[in-house]
Amino acid sequence: MKILANFSAFIGKTFALWVIIFAVLGFLFPDTFKQLTPYIVTLLGIIMFGMGLTLSLDDFKEVGKRPFEVLIGVMSQFIIMPLLAVLLTRIIPMSPEIAAGVILVGCCPGGTSSNVMTYLSKGDVALSVACTSVTTLTAPLVTPFLVWLFASQYLPVDATAMFISILKVILLPLALGFLVQRLLPSIVKSAVPVLPLVSVVGIVLIVAAVVGASKGAILQSGLMIFAVVVLHNGLGYLLGFFAAQASGLSLSKRKAIAIEVGMQNSGLGAALASSYFSPVAAVPSAIFSVWHNISGALLANYFAGKEEA
Repeated sequence: MKILANFSAFIGKTFALWVIIFAVLGFLFPDTFKQLTPYIVTLLGIIMFGMGLTLSLDDFKEVGKRPFEVLIGVMSQFIIMPLLAVLLTRIIPMSPEIAAGVILVGCCPGGTSSNVMTYLSKGDVALSVACTSVTTLTAPLVTPFLVWLFASQYLPVDATAMFISILKVILLPLALGFLVQRLLPSIVKSAVPVLPLVSVVGIVLIVAAVVGASKGAILQSGLMIFAVVVLHNGLGYLLGFFAAQASGLSLSKRKAIAIEVGMQNSGLGAALASSYFSPVAAVPSAIFSVWHNISGALLANYFAGKEEA
């Protein structure tokens, strides 16, 4: 078990590298990996079940201890990223499918890897976890509404069906994971070291499946989508930091909120885009999965050297 735990830790630390490798494999062997497309939702459910296993009551108590700081993080997440997505789709010419995909990933909750990046940045990890938990729990209502509001001009949006899907793929696995943790704490505690391996496998397979199914679209407009993702992600970090600064928060909290805002649950974006739009619409989420883990690690490294004046 110790060997497996050490291997899992290694895979978790080199997460960005594995995402890149499998994105390339998906591009080179599309016929192999696009067969995984029907299992994207299942893979995301497994990832969210693993997240549920790691949630604790203390994460939710943190919301009650400092509601203002969590509110700043959550509001920044659901205001900055969707509006940036809309702005980018207006400024940069792109097909309706790609535009809908950009907006969809912008309307997703925070990504769980933001908690790791916040830790590496010497930021406020408890605040990061609280913000991720709240945005994830509110996603079934907020994400479909925002996608309907901003993306329906590009493609038809079934907000009700999307709401039900997010309940099934996010809240149900989360709740099951949390319940198992409460009922079988000793077993879960021994399994937790292996969870990074499960999460990484799930994410890389989702990325490879989307890339494989959308190779044609990537060849045609991959550079444009990459540029949009880099701008979306980078401006998210920047505006998240400034929003926290304008709210009078300390540097460690500004680090947490900047990373929280810039990093999205792009696995959810890929699952929803594949289910309700098309594989092409899932490409921005797939590229986001690759890029935000690279940029997040770089930003965390930069932030780690910054201390409160």
